[in-house]
Order: sequence, then structure tokens, then C-alpha cells
Amino acid sequence: MRATESMKATESIRPPDRMRASVAICTHNRASDVREALLSLAPQRFGDSFEVIVVDNGSTDQTAQTVQEFGRTASFPVHYVYEGRLGLSVARNRAIREAKGEFILFLDDDAVASPDWIGGIVSVFDKDPKIGCVGGRIEPAWEGEAPDWLPEENRSLYTILDYSAEVREMRDSAMPYGANVAFRRSIFDSMAMFREDLGRVGSNLLSSEESELIERIRGKYSVYYTPHASVLHKIPRSRMNRKWLLRRIYWQGVSRAVSSRSKARVLAESLLKVPAFVLLSIPVLYDKRRVFRNVRRIVYNNGLISGVLRTYQ
Repeated sequence: MRATESMKATESIRPPDRMRASVAICTHNRASDVREALLSLAPQRFGDSFEVIVVDNGSTDQTAQTVQEFGRTASFPVHYVYEGRLGLSVARNRAIREAKGEFILFLDDDAVASPDWIGGIVSVFDKDPKIGCVGGRIEPAWEGEAPDWLPEENRSLYTILDYSAEVREMRDSAMPYGANVAFRRSIFDSMAMFREDLGRVGSNLLSSEESELIERIRGKYSVYYTPHASVLHKIPRSRMNRKWLLRRIYWQGVSRAVSSRSKARVLAESLLKVPAFVLLSIPVLYDKRRVFRNVRRIVYNNGLISGVLRTYQ
């Protein structure tokens, strides 16, 4: 099995035949995780046709061999695609170009799909042709015990999502997450894909590529959530500490600033808030939780400032 050649961005991505779903897994040096993600697709209770596309984003481990070995025994098509240009958004866009399915379902390389995952996602799309995006529940698979210090408002930064107990539209600022999100493929015939100046590249935690795309989709289509198409998302022990969380919050600020259309306003508001957060921390030095809350705000603000400044470099 060999990687296919890159397709031009200007080419139509309309599927040439009726493939119902394309499952896309974008990965970088996580061969063992990819194997588990692929194995979770074998028992899918989905009676229609689907394919799997693994976009290898510059891996140097055993990713290629892992995918090829799985593909030899799989009951569905498994395509290995090598994308040497680093960047999660780059890899996702490559997957969209390669996909032949009516719907493109993104599964993180460190996530495991439930047996009804594909069927649950597709059944929502089939309800209405105006549904352009569907997200599913994401349950945490902590390596060990969940941290008891983690504030409830920051759980989403660990890619945890339990939006509703029933299928429902996600309105306003509510967003599905990239570990378990799907798109109607035809929307990309007339709409730009993921912004490649957003999204993770290497070890940075730049994000917001998903929310930026979904906000654009909302201009023409509806966005839905289903609890009946869940995945387990692994959270390694290395992320279960305050240092990682603060780093993630900082990059969340950077991401918001980079994706913002009004960078001057973001910068002005951020510069005004930093002294206030510092002053608010002084009276509550005895309360570690409240101090940490203000530290999170300061770090986020610093990310906003950094994100604005990097656009002028």
C-alpha cells in the first residue's frame, strides 16, 4: 500500500461513487494508539459502506507498517496516505481531499470508537440535508485517577464533551470537538476547509481550527450533537498536572487571538485586564483555588497578547 499523490486544492472533491462514510484518522508518531483506534472500527455495527483513511503526518515510527498490517485483514477499505507537511489542519484537509464518502468522520488517533459510532453519526445526517456538521460524546479515559484539583470549567480543555442526553442542535457558541466530529462532504465543494494557520503543529497547542470552520458552516447549515455515537479519548498522566493545563490555557488564548477578526480590540482588552487580575489575587493568597483561578486568567490573557503580536511578525 503506498501513499497517494497530493490533489490540487482547486479540484472538486465530489465523490465519484456512493460511499456512505469516510473515517479519517490523522496521526503523528503514535503507532500503538493508531492500532487501537483502527481496532475499534472492526466491530462497527454499520450496515452500509465505509472506508478508513489514515493520514500519516510525517511520522518516523511504525505507523505505516501498523496501518498496512491492519488493512490486510480488514473487511473495509483502509487507505494509508503520507503527508509530509506538518500540521493537524494540513493533515485534516488532506483527508478531506482523499475521502470518497458522503460524510467524513474524524477520529483522533488517541481515541477509541464505540461500536455504534459510525451508524450514530450517519443517522443524524440522514435526518436533514441541511445538517452540515455532527459531533458526538467524548468520554475521558484517564491514565489513573482523574485529577481532583481540575476545575469543572476547564474539563473541556481535556477534550471532554457531554452536551446532551438526546440528539439536538448545537446553537450559539456550543461546539463539537475534533476528537469526534463529522462533516457532510459536499459542503467543501463551495466552502474553504480548515484554516492551516490554526491547529497544532509539532508540540505547540495552537487550536481553534475546528471552531473557526464550524462557525462558517453555521452560516449555511446546522450543527448537531448526538450522545449515541461516543468515543473514549485517552488522557495520559503527563497531561494530568497544573503545568500542562496552564500551557493549554495559554495556547487557547493564542488561538483565539489568531482567529479573531478584531485583533486590536483583543489586544486592548487584554492589556487592561492583566493588572486587575494581579491585584485581585493579592487578598486571596490564602485560598489556593482562587489564586489558581486568577493565574489561569493571567495566563490566558498572556496568550491573547502573544497571539495578537505573532500576527505582526
